[in-house]
Amino acid sequence: MANHKLWGGRFEASLEDWVEEFGASIGFDYRLAPYDLQGSLAHVKMLGQTGILTQEEAKAIEAGLETLLARYQAGEIAFDVQNEDIHMNMEALLTEEIGPVAGKLHTARSRNDQVATDMHLYLKDHLQQIGQKLWHLRQVLVSLAEEHVETIMPGYTHLQHAQPISFAHHLLAYYQMFTRDSQRFAFNMDHTDLSPLGVAALAGTTFPIDRELSADLMGFKGIYHNSLDAVSDRDFILEFLSNSSILIMHLSRFCEELINWCSYEYGFISLSDTFSTGSSIMPQKKNPDMAELIRGKSGRVYGHLMGLLTIMKSLPLAYNKDLQEDKEGMFDTVDTIEKSLDIMAGMLSTMTVNKDRMLTSTQKDFSNATELADYLAKKGLPFREAHEIVGKLVLECSKAGNYLQDIPLTRYQEVSPLIEEDIYQVLQSETAVQKRNSLGGTGFEQIQLELQWAKKDLENH
Repeated sequence: MANHKLWGGRFEASLEDWVEEFGASIGFDYRLAPYDLQGSLAHVKMLGQTGILTQEEAKAIEAGLETLLARYQAGEIAFDVQNEDIHMNMEALLTEEIGPVAGKLHTARSRNDQVATDMHLYLKDHLQQIGQKLWHLRQVLVSLAEEHVETIMPGYTHLQHAQPISFAHHLLAYYQMFTRDSQRFAFNMDHTDLSPLGVAALAGTTFPIDRELSADLMGFKGIYHNSLDAVSDRDFILEFLSNSSILIMHLSRFCEELINWCSYEYGFISLSDTFSTGSSIMPQKKNPDMAELIRGKSGRVYGHLMGLLTIMKSLPLAYNKDLQEDKEGMFDTVDTIEKSLDIMAGMLSTMTVNKDRMLTSTQKDFSNATELADYLAKKGLPFREAHEIVGKLVLECSKAGNYLQDIPLTRYQEVSPLIEEDIYQVLQSETAVQKRNSLGGTGFEQIQLELQWAKKDLENH
């Protein structure tokens, strides 16, 4: 049976259906359709302006591409697995639309530079969308922090109560993490905003093309300067997957805390019904399913990064069919990250904070022990000696079932005459937080400064 593929001239027989399905990518790269059309429009305009095609030919092809774009946007295009990928599908559809002149669109172009261009256009578009969603999440965090500057909660190390902190301070820690994530994606854009179009299969072309013109027409800031590099590397996608892995890790950490905080044992927050589900058997349950899903989806994003790294690690220059496997992981990661950012922003902006429970949690523990040690050190006692004294008092309280603020002044003065009546004010959670005004600390004044900086940063981006 003759091979009727657009590339079939070299072949005497066609592929069997099951082999063809294995090699086809249209099942997922159909998502590149609008970007493929965008690249083709730029390419044909360049071919016309450089005289490689006549103006009549260029205009006919351009009109056909515009028709296909309108049909695609209207949902009127069906793709055929026999045409393998989005590029061959579009060329076949264009041929149906305008006839044999459609074949001239592929002048001075290969599928190798075409697919690379499509993915650069796709990822550039979605990096912008992710940047906007990250900006919104950071804005939500700042607004929430403004409401809770003086909301006191326990700060933890080793998941043990360590020192009381402001809830705003805790929220703004994640603001900083997400800000660095935003910066990483912005840097990623520098390596994505480049055009591979015109390098052809691997070595360039003999036609007098203008690569900078086609890059300008597509809105790229620059071009690849080595044809082998342009068609064979996917480090811009690897960078995206790496950045996405760090971002989903930050989201997962935050979700882990939200899941803990809305448990009965903590009772710090309550998530809205929109982002919770119930139990099929236990009527009292309200499960933080959306937070758990974000936490769980970190695994698939990490997997996509490792998958592409593994594909790329031993590929000789230039293009290899292995690179067909670069797309599904990218598409899935884009979907996962964009949805996770929306869900996280929604959960935070609608959750209820139990201020009293947070504060009480800092009063029925020993998170004020450092305050007592600092109190003694400021009165001249070596800190190591102060640390030992406080440690013994904590042990004494633990055995008696009370706390440092419950110890009578007489007992304190037996331990050290340096301890005076003002110790009870010092041991209050609010005092402990308020006093920590070193740069970057949890003190209320420092948080206000941090909020000012954050709001200014958001305004500038």
